[in-house]
Amino acid sequence: MKKFIPSILLLLFITACGNAQRTNFKEEALKITLKTENNTDIAFKDVLNRAKGKVTVIECWASWCSDCVKAMPDLKKMQAAHPDVNFVFISFDKSLEKWLDGIARHELKGSQYWSPEGMKGIFGQALDIDWIPRYIIIDKDGKIITYRAIEKDFEAMNNTLTKLKS
Repeated sequence: MKKFIPSILLLLFITACGNAQRTNFKEEALKITLKTENNTDIAFKDVLNRAKGKVTVIECWASWCSDCVKAMPDLKKMQAAHPDVNFVFISFDKSLEKWLDGIARHELKGSQYWSPEGMKGIFGQALDIDWIPRYIIIDKDGKIITYRAIEKDFEAMNNTLTKLKS
């Protein structure tokens, strides 16, 4: 039994480190190409470059995701409370048409991008997507402040956005 305790402690440490907050995106994520609403390609690093100098919230979502749809009213309240914040939506919808329909149906305001591979594809894996909706908050310098927020974290996200304004 004494031999197993160090192994268990090491496993717990490795697991905890794997779920730690990131401050930068993985290189493989930056190279991934997303689609724009006009069906043109854009690298994720270029999406982030467009956001430089602005506090940014990235929402990873899909129109088929019931938790994503349920969170929309809270997301819209957060947008209204923080009009100076840049909102970027990255969809994991199954088709371009369903994604575009979801944007229109939910009246999403902000920059819109689509990852055609879905959340289990290379991009989703590079962002450690294991649940949607998922929110990432980036400061004006491009540093990740919050890497793993979900639909139950709106109060904490609002507090973070308020702090980043000052």
